[in-house]
Amino acid sequence: MFASNDGAKGDVEEGTRSLLYPGIGNEENELRWSFIRKVYYILASQIILTTIISAIAVFYTPINNLLHGINTILLIILIFLPLLLLLPLYFYREKHPLNFVFLGLFTITLSIGIAVSCANTDGKSVLEALILTSAVVLALTGYTFWASRRGHDFRFLGPTLFASLFVLVLTGFMQWFFPLGSIATAIYCTISAIAFCAYIVYDTSNLIKRFTYDQYIWASVNLYLDILNLFLDILRLLRPRNN
Repeated sequence: MFASNDGAKGDVEEGTRSLLYPGIGNEENELRWSFIRKVYYILASQIILTTIISAIAVFYTPINNLLHGINTILLIILIFLPLLLLLPLYFYREKHPLNFVFLGLFTITLSIGIAVSCANTDGKSVLEALILTSAVVLALTGYTFWASRRGHDFRFLGPTLFASLFVLVLTGFMQWFFPLGSIATAIYCTISAIAFCAYIVYDTSNLIKRFTYDQYIWASVNLYLDILNLFLDILRLLRPRNN
């Protein structure tokens, strides 16, 4: 009888340790874990697709040479096309299967833009940026889950991050007309990388606590953009000054 009670106590304690955050019910906890797994499956598919396209751009010589000679108009199209696709993606984010159709188009177009950046950088710097980004994302994700289990909430980051993103985007557009020097660019990329590290924590916290179960597409898009922007910032910091 005593052994049975100890076993039950162990099961309860084990279930408590697996709760996403204090106060969540067991049934809600299971549903939330299923939602999180679904989001990360989608996110992993996006990252794998982007990695494959970027690897082809870096290592396949004909494609690499083609992207080296890309003209300005085509580059502008590649930059703004994913932004335009965000509108229908947001509108149909909870409507299957259109949400997956627009997600696929968005991921492909954005991956091509990332491939252009990778093609214009040496392979060593791209690999280093990939490794560093992966390490940072895994560390921040693990930390956020750990902190959430202990009752920490990162909702307070929202207004500050929104203001930071607005300033970063505005500064990025200004660089087109008033290019920054190498030191200023390094400072800009460092601040941007820190901001997107905070965004990874913030969006992961929203994934754990606030995204509804129908918002799996938009949750993956948020994390995907956080990771890609962090990767680009690290890539620019590692890129040789003569490139």
